[in-house]
Amino acid sequence: MSLENCTGRDLVILEQIEHDPDTTQAAMATSLEVAVGTINWHIKRLIEKGYVKVSRVERRKLKYIITPEGLALRAKLTIDYIQNSFNLYRLVRDRVTTSLKEVRAAGFQSIRIDGSGDIAEICRLTCLEQDIQVSENGSGPVLRINGLKVFLEIEDYR
Repeated sequence: MSLENCTGRDLVILEQIEHDPDTTQAAMATSLEVAVGTINWHIKRLIEKGYVKVSRVERRKLKYIITPEGLALRAKLTIDYIQNSFNLYRLVRDRVTTSLKEVRAAGFQSIRIDGSGDIAEICRLTCLEQDIQVSENGSGPVLRINGLKVFLEIEDYR
């Protein structure tokens, strides 16, 4: 498995195995909110590539062991995850900063945020940093969050 084929699921699976070698595929599936078959496929790939070993503890109970290569992969995936998170933070922050310049140029000092979660929190922090008030209701410009994207809606309020 080249690193390009590794996923966030692989990282979570490796972390769960490291935390609890006696974990079951069903427990991992529940944690990731996927089918057991999906976990089975990932684990088979990790075993095939030498990142995880498996031993039978009882007739129907398995124990998973992360190999040194698996530990190195987990570390690399963790670093990649952190780097991707920072990149996303910077992209959202830059987009919001640009949008807030438009808001200020249009004569507004406040904005509504339509959305929730991490992206909305980045929007709130950027507004605070840029000295733009976040309004919970009322009219005015809106930062609308759609997935990982942020859209400024200002035309309707000029």
